[in-house]
Amino acid sequence: MQQLPDDPLVQIKEYRKTRDYLVAIDTDGCVVDNMNGKQMLIFHPLFMEFYDLWDVESYFREIAEYYNLFSAYRGANRFVTICLTLKALESRQDVKKIVEEKNLKIPDAEIVEDFIKFCEKDGSGLSNFSLRKFIKTRPMDFCIRKLLGWSEAVNETLSIVNRKFEPFENVGRCLELMSVYADIAVVSQTPYDDLFQYWHNHNMTRYLKIICGQETGSKAYQISMLKQTGGYSDDNVLVIGDSNGDFEAARMNNIRFYPVIPGKEEQAWKNFPEVFELFLHKGYTIDIEEKFLSDFRESLSDIPPWKKGGYNHTDSYRKNQQLRKSLYQRFNPDGRLLIL
Repeated sequence: MQQLPDDPLVQIKEYRKTRDYLVAIDTDGCVVDNMNGKQMLIFHPLFMEFYDLWDVESYFREIAEYYNLFSAYRGANRFVTICLTLKALESRQDVKKIVEEKNLKIPDAEIVEDFIKFCEKDGSGLSNFSLRKFIKTRPMDFCIRKLLGWSEAVNETLSIVNRKFEPFENVGRCLELMSVYADIAVVSQTPYDDLFQYWHNHNMTRYLKIICGQETGSKAYQISMLKQTGGYSDDNVLVIGDSNGDFEAARMNNIRFYPVIPGKEEQAWKNFPEVFELFLHKGYTIDIEEKFLSDFRESLSDIPPWKKGGYNHTDSYRKNQQLRKSLYQRFNPDGRLLIL
C-alpha cells in the first residue's frame, strides 16, 4: 500500500478489484473520533501562531470551528475551509475593530483562492505536494511559503496526536464484516501518510484494498476512478462518511451513502451491520437511505451563528468551550486556550 510520491495517482491507475462490491469510507470523524481534536488542538492554534492572530482567538476559533466541524463544509479540504474562515474574518465589523486597535493583519484569502484555482487548472489535489508546485510559479511570495509552513506543521503535529484517538466502538467488527464481501477503500482529504499511519497503528490496514489521500484529488474523483478501474456497478458501491462532502461525492457517482452522523457516531456503527446486509441484497433503497439523511442534514448547519438573529459572540464562543477545555486538559494541558 506504498504510495509513490512522484505520482500520487499511481495506486488508483493500477487498481484492480478482488470483490464484486466496494465500500468507500472516510476516516476522520467517521472511523476515528478525532474531528474536534484535530481542529481545536492543531489546525486552529497553529494557524493563529503562524499568523499572529491570538488577539482575535475567540473569533477565529468560532468561525473555523463552524466551517470545519458544524456546517455543510465539515470534512472539506483544509485549504478550502481556511479560505472561508479568512473571508469571514475579513467581513466582520467586530473583528475589524480589534484588528485596527491591535494593528493586526488578517492573511489575504485571495492567496489561498489562487492556489485552489491553480489546482483546478492543474488537475491536482489540494495538498502540500501541489502547494510546492504552486510556489514554483511564485518563488518569492513568502505568504505562500508561510501557508505551506502551516500545513506542514499541521501534518507533523497531527501524526503525533492522531494516534492517541481511538476508533469508534464497533468499527473493527464492521470492517471485518465488510471485508468478507467487499473491497474497502479509504477516500479522504487527509494526507496519505497520516492515513496509512493511523490505520496501520490500529491494526486495520489488513481490511483495506487501497488508501486514497488528499494527493489523489477530491473524494468524488477518487471514487469515480475506483469505480472505473475496478469495474464496479453503481448498485455495488457504498460510501460511508460524516460530512456533506462525502454525501455529494456519492451522489456525483450515482451511488448510495450511509451517514455517520456527528454526535451519533456510536449508534451509526451499531446500526451498520443491518444496513450492510440490506446493501448486499439491493435493499438499501433511496427511501431507507433518506431516513438516515434526514438526521444527518439536521446535524450540519447552513447558516453561520454570526448571521443569525440575536447573535452574541461571547455566548456563541462559550457554546463549545467545555469541549475545547476537555480536549486541552487531555492532550495539551499547557496549551494556549482562551476561556471566556
